[in-house]
Amino acid sequence: MKEPFSYDTVREGEDTVLVIDCEAYSRVPSIEDDSLTMARTIDILTQEPSVTKIVYEQKRKYEYDYEQTEMLKELARLCLHLVKAHDLLSYEALPPEARLYIPNWYAQLKSLLGTTLKSDPIGAFVELRRLERQEALNLERSAEPEYTHVMKAYISLLKKLIELLGQLTLVKRAKASGHTPGTREIYQQFFRPLIKPDFMFTRLMASYPPEGTELDNYSLPNGSEVTIFEIPGTVQYLYHLTPPEFRLDEDEYEILDTARKILAEHKPRRQDFIDPERIRQVFSNVGRDLVEELAQGKGIRLKEAQVTLLTDILVRYTIGFGLIEVLLSDEKIQDITINSPMGEAPMFLVHQDFGDCMTNIIPTQPEAESWASKLRLISGRPLDEANPILDTELVLPGANTRVAVISSPLNPSGLAYAFRRHRDKPWTLALLIQKRMLDPLSAGIISFLIDGSRTLLIAGTRSAGKTSLLSAVMVEVMRRSRMITIEDTLELPVSQLRKLGYNIQSMKVASAMTKGTAEVPADEGIRTTLRMGDSGLIIGEVRSTEARALYESMRIGALANIVAGTIHGDSPYGVFDRVTNDLNVPKTSFKATDIIIVANPIRSPDGIHRWRRVTSITEVRKHWENDPLLENGFVDLMKYDPKEDKLLPTDDLLNGESEILKAIAGSVKEWAGNWDAVWDNILLRAKLKELLVQASKENEAPDLLEADFVVTANDEFHKISDEIKEETGALDSKRILFQWQDWLSRQVKRRKFKE
Repeated sequence: MKEPFSYDTVREGEDTVLVIDCEAYSRVPSIEDDSLTMARTIDILTQEPSVTKIVYEQKRKYEYDYEQTEMLKELARLCLHLVKAHDLLSYEALPPEARLYIPNWYAQLKSLLGTTLKSDPIGAFVELRRLERQEALNLERSAEPEYTHVMKAYISLLKKLIELLGQLTLVKRAKASGHTPGTREIYQQFFRPLIKPDFMFTRLMASYPPEGTELDNYSLPNGSEVTIFEIPGTVQYLYHLTPPEFRLDEDEYEILDTARKILAEHKPRRQDFIDPERIRQVFSNVGRDLVEELAQGKGIRLKEAQVTLLTDILVRYTIGFGLIEVLLSDEKIQDITINSPMGEAPMFLVHQDFGDCMTNIIPTQPEAESWASKLRLISGRPLDEANPILDTELVLPGANTRVAVISSPLNPSGLAYAFRRHRDKPWTLALLIQKRMLDPLSAGIISFLIDGSRTLLIAGTRSAGKTSLLSAVMVEVMRRSRMITIEDTLELPVSQLRKLGYNIQSMKVASAMTKGTAEVPADEGIRTTLRMGDSGLIIGEVRSTEARALYESMRIGALANIVAGTIHGDSPYGVFDRVTNDLNVPKTSFKATDIIIVANPIRSPDGIHRWRRVTSITEVRKHWENDPLLENGFVDLMKYDPKEDKLLPTDDLLNGESEILKAIAGSVKEWAGNWDAVWDNILLRAKLKELLVQASKENEAPDLLEADFVVTANDEFHKISDEIKEETGALDSKRILFQWQDWLSRQVKRRKFKE
C-alpha cells in the first residue's frame, strides 16, 4: 500500500487532475474538516501548480472542482512566495537595532507562516491581525525611543503579511464571518467535494447547501432520500439525492468494489439485452451469490436486507444505468437532461411539484460512454458520426423512459442525453381529471368520440402531456375492440394493457432520424395494418412520411375503428399547417381528421410554475376547400378559460351544432336526429367520471383511478347500458347512472372489507 498523500497527475479531457492516494490515511481526506489534509495538499500544490482538479482516493473518491482548487493553488503560491521573499523577511529589510529582536519575531511568526498558514489560512490571518493589534498597543505603552523604532518596523512587517493574506480569495470570502483559529466550520462554507464510491463513475455533491431552505423531503422505495431546496439568488430549486450507496460502511464498499470488478469481466452482448428483465435476473442471482461469498471470505455477517441492497446496487453499476435508475424510480420526476461536456455541469430535471430543478449529481465522461454503449445494444440502432442521434426506449425496474442521445458531430462537445419518464401504469381520463388537465365534461365528450370510432389527433408542444392523454384514450377503448400501435420509440402502455386483457398488437418502425437500419419504415408499417384485420390504429407520433400513408388509409375508409395519434402543434391551424405543409398531406386528405385535441402547458404570471391543461377540443368540418381557418372548417366544442382554469363548452356544442357528434348519433337508432339524447349520454359519461374521482377522494382510494379499475368500470357501464336497452328499448340515463353508482358503492365497500 502506498504512503498516505502519495500522488500522481492525470489528464482528463481539458483538466489536469491531481490524484492523491489516501488509502493508508487513518482519517477521511477532507479539506474542510481535516487540517493535515489541507496542509499536505498545499505542499503538493507548490510542486504541481498546473492542476485544475484534486481527487482524494480512499474507498470513496472526493473531488474538489476547479474553483475550489484555484483557492488552494492561490494559497500554495503565497506560501511559496513567503519562502522566497528574502526582501520581506530578511535581516537587511529591518533596521540594525531591530536585529536583536529578530529571533523572537521569527519564533512568533514561524508557526503562523510555516504551519498554520497551510492548514488554517483564515486562522493565520485572524492571528496576524491579533498580533498587529497587540504590538500596536504595546507601542502606545512603550516609552523607550529605541524600542519604539524597532516595534514600528515589526508592525510594518505584520501589516505587509496581513495585506498579502488579505488578498487570498478564501480570506476575502471569510472576512464577514467569525472564525476561531483551530476550528474548521468556516471551511465547510467554501469546500464541498463531489463524492463517489470507487465502483461508481457519477459524482455527487453529498452535503446539503448551507444557504439553502428546505422545501420538501421524501424517501424512495429503493432507500434513497430526496430533499428539495430553495437556493438564494436563483429561481431554480435544488433536487438533492442521497442514494443508499452513499451510506454504506467501508466493508460493504469493499465487497461491492470487488464484486463489480469480477462481474465486469463479463461483457454483455446484443442478445443479452433482448430480454432486459431476464438478464437483470441472471446478474442479480449471480451477484447475490458473489456478495454472500465475498462477505463470508472476509468474515462479515450480512443480514438478508443488506445482501439484497448490495445486490441491487451491484446490478445497477454493472449492466444498469447507475444513478439514472435511482432518479427514474422517483415517480415525481418527468424529465432528466444531461448536457455536455460531461463532468462540468449537474443533471437537470423537471419535478411534478417544483418544476425545473438542478441536481447534486454530476455524470462523468466514462459514465456517458457506458450509457451510450448499452443503449446501442438495447435498441439495435447506431450512434456514430453518420447517425449522431439515437432515439429509443429504456425499461428499468419501476420506470419506463424514452431516451434521446446526441453525439458528435451534431454535438461538438460529446454526448448529451434527455430522459422522458413515463408513468409506470397507464394514464386514465379519471386521473387526468384529478390532475385538472381535463374536466368531467371534456372527458365525457372524449369517451363518446372514442366509442363513436372517430379520428383523433392530440396536439401540443413538448411536455404538454400528449402521450399521457393518448394513453388515457387507449384505456377508454372497449376491450372487445382490437388495437394496433405504431411507434418508432415504444412509449405507449401496450404491455400493461395486454395484461388487462386487451386485444392489442404493437409495431415498432424505423425512426425518422435513423439511417441504415433493418427496421421497417413507418409508412410501410401503417399500410401493413390494413392487412391485419379490423383494428383501431394508435400512432405514437405523426411526424414524417407515415402521415401520407395514414391519411390515404383513412380516406379510403380502411380504418373504420378509432384512429388516434399525437402530433406537434399548438393549435388546430398549427396542426393543419404541419400536416399539409411540413408533411405534404393533401389539404383534402386532412379532412379525414375528425377531432383535434390541443394540450398545452399553462404558466403562472411569474413564469415559475407550469401546469398541463387541455386547451381546446375542436372538430374539423368537411365543407371547406383551401383554408379551414378562413372557411369555418374548425369549430371549437370546448375552449380553455384561464380565469376559471378549466375547459368550457362553446355555444356550438351546447346548441347541438357539432357535425361530428351528429354523425356518430346517425349510426345509432336511438340517437339519430335526437340531439337531446346525444347530449344526455355525454353528460352521463361525464357524471360517471366525476363520481369515480369523487369516490377516490372521499374513500382515500387512489387505485380507483388506475387503469385496472377504470377498465372494469367502463365495462360495467357498457353492460348496464346494454341490459337497460334490452329491457326498456332505450338508453335510460337515470337508470344507468343509478345502477352504475350502486355497483361502484359495492366495489368500494368490498375493497374496504379486504383491507
